[in-house]
Amino acid sequence: MTCAALAAGTLAAAGLAFAPSAAAVTPQSATVIADCGLYGSGEATLTAAQAGTAATMTLSSSEITTPVGVAEDTIAATLTLTKAGGGTTVFSGTRNPAMSAGSGVQVGPLDGVVAPGDTLEAYGGSLRMVIFGIAVTCTFEGPQAPGPFVFD
Repeated sequence: MTCAALAAGTLAAAGLAFAPSAAAVTPQSATVIADCGLYGSGEATLTAAQAGTAATMTLSSSEITTPVGVAEDTIAATLTLTKAGGGTTVFSGTRNPAMSAGSGVQVGPLDGVVAPGDTLEAYGGSLRMVIFGIAVTCTFEGPQAPGPFVFD
């Protein structure tokens, strides 16, 4: 019985050693400067996650603030990133925490689809948020740091 348990444990460990690794995006976060016109501008952080071809992006900023209180999951957001070699990739959704007037903005995680090797950059893209029926468009003022997102 001890031998059987030892054999099962060895097989399980071997299975883990040969299991395919989860897809990863690098870097996992990057900093951008966003200009949202009359609604403010400043530094924002984009955070990326990947599971196979499904990916998410979250944008948060303490420098870009909401002028009014916003309830949870009420901002319709579309984040468009430029793809190396041409084209764009879109991340969208209506996920956000509740935010009081004057607090920093956060939208996401926004859902998108990526392919292995996709290299995505905020510069040249945009963030469109619809809040209480009012569309706010933010553009990115330069390349993100430390560099573009590269998906496995």
